[in-house]
Amino acid sequence: MRPLRTTWLIGTAVLVGALSWAGSKLWDSMGSLPGVPVAAPVVLFLIAVVLFATGMGLRTRLQQQRDRVPGAKGVDPMVAARAVVFGHASAIVAALVAGIYGGMGVFLVTSSALASRHEDAYLAGASVLGAVAVVLAAFFVQRVCKLPDDGEGEDAGAPR
Repeated sequence: MRPLRTTWLIGTAVLVGALSWAGSKLWDSMGSLPGVPVAAPVVLFLIAVVLFATGMGLRTRLQQQRDRVPGAKGVDPMVAARAVVFGHASAIVAALVAGIYGGMGVFLVTSSALASRHEDAYLAGASVLGAVAVVLAAFFVQRVCKLPDDGEGEDAGAPR
């Protein structure tokens, strides 16, 4: 699995944000734009906390294993791989969600109906912050579970 790329995540969020802004503008001109669910930022922050806690637990266990602490429980490679895959998938979805709510939030802030939709604008902003927290937690898990490059062995120069 390739590492997460910041430029790809930002590009995805910006592209989806532009589409979301245009879609929000079109939807509002044809009727009433649906509101932002209150659960959106809550769920995103909850996913970020779970990812961060997973990374902290793995980091502690790996550190104890490196320091050869007596009775230290090792980390199963499949557990670490699953954590990285969960973080990777969460970061991709968070980039999409940040774009959706970012575009919708920009539309709400720039529209003349902001006075009546200020709660939706705040929820959209909080959702974008939650998505950023998920991406940061995913990068943390990826960093914790990265294998060290020791440069030894026959395939040390082989591309990954």
